[in-house]
Amino acid sequence: MRNNRILNGLGVVFAITLLNAACTVPRVVSKTENKNVPASYNDSQDTTNSASTKWRDYFTDPNLAALIDTALYNNQELNITLQEIAISNNEILARKGEYLPFVTVGGGSGVEKVSRYTSQGAADAVTDIKPGKATPDVLPNTYVGAFASWEVDIWHKLRNARKAAVSNYLASIEGRNFQVTNLVSEIANSYYELLALDSQLEIIRRNIDILNNALSIIKQEKEAAKVTELAVRRFEAEVYKTQNLRYDIQQKIVEAENRINFLVGRYPQRVQRNSQNFVEQPPARVSIGTPVQLLENRPDIRQAERQLEAAKISVNVARANFYPSLHLSASLGFMAFNPIYLFNAPESLIASLIGDLVGPVVNKNAITATYKSASAKQIQAVYNYERTVLNAYIEVVNQLSNINNLEQSYSTKNNQVQALTQSTSISLKLFTSARADYMEVLLTQRDVLESRMELIETRMRQMNAQVNMYRALGGGWR
Repeated sequence: MRNNRILNGLGVVFAITLLNAACTVPRVVSKTENKNVPASYNDSQDTTNSASTKWRDYFTDPNLAALIDTALYNNQELNITLQEIAISNNEILARKGEYLPFVTVGGGSGVEKVSRYTSQGAADAVTDIKPGKATPDVLPNTYVGAFASWEVDIWHKLRNARKAAVSNYLASIEGRNFQVTNLVSEIANSYYELLALDSQLEIIRRNIDILNNALSIIKQEKEAAKVTELAVRRFEAEVYKTQNLRYDIQQKIVEAENRINFLVGRYPQRVQRNSQNFVEQPPARVSIGTPVQLLENRPDIRQAERQLEAAKISVNVARANFYPSLHLSASLGFMAFNPIYLFNAPESLIASLIGDLVGPVVNKNAITATYKSASAKQIQAVYNYERTVLNAYIEVVNQLSNINNLEQSYSTKNNQVQALTQSTSISLKLFTSARADYMEVLLTQRDVLESRMELIETRMRQMNAQVNMYRALGGGWR
């Protein structure tokens, strides 16, 4: 009796020691994210936000809308991301199954020869399976039954692991939305670049015609001995130079078309578009709203927030590894040395129910390292979230400044083009009346071409700024 009390006391002491040792968790520093953003962009009072506008309503060009619509179905990179989302969804299913009981059904048969010099063999030697018939040395065995095992989630470790998988799944969806935003903006920027190149090519063709007309006048003036052969050659060289610009623009058009074709997911073909009056089409006005709306509209911020949630939950999962785990296992079935007796209940009935409580006591380096790594990843996720918010805010401010400066630049550049266009006819008249030399005509034509090309490029940059602002605000994925 006394020995039993001593053993029971030792068991209690051992259990308490196990719980105390297992529940000792090292202290790790954590960090809370800062979600504060400025109240406005440069004291702007705008409350409406263009990010809430669907891309079909934001981009009114039907040719551009058709390209975006096709890309959302055919873009290979986007389709790869969709499969990654499916993988994340399967991870949720796997995590969910871990905290449910595992039940298997099976059976088997075999033979066994037990040594007579063992406890089981000695018992079999004096046991009759039937009156007057001893247990044979070689004994067959057949069984069939159900077997179950279950880790009782007393610390919510398994449930938290599932929650982390759900957060990662939602983060992958936000990553897909951000990819859609980038895809829409990239197609739109390439499309406007293509329209600008078409307009520049048309300007070059017109300028070649103007230079050829001027060259004819110069040749007539040479025949009248008013200019020398030098003037004729200089104008011919200018015609060749402008023609060479046309080939460069044509190559850029091919590359821009194929860049769009790649994004759309198709082999090279002509991109349908209408380039007429590109310069005269003003960019749409963008409503920037308030900075706090970025937290809701920007998919990359929402993705970083979901990843932060998963990192926080993963810390709790790693922390639970220090606590004891409760495992239950059970079985229920039939077993007999002869299949004839297999279902003779209750003699052939087998059943078991076992509970194990185990926890780490010595050498917890592995789980300690896992816990510290999870904590470090949580801090890393906080910095990533704050960096993403800061980057989004700066992108909006930069594009807001870009839109304002480009608007002023376009107005100034347009005045320059008008002034140089008027000077073209003036210089030619002065030349024919011998009041200006051929170099003034030549330089004026060159300045007009450059200013018109720059005006088209400025308009393209305005359209790109409109697209980039839409992206910076978080539009395009709805």
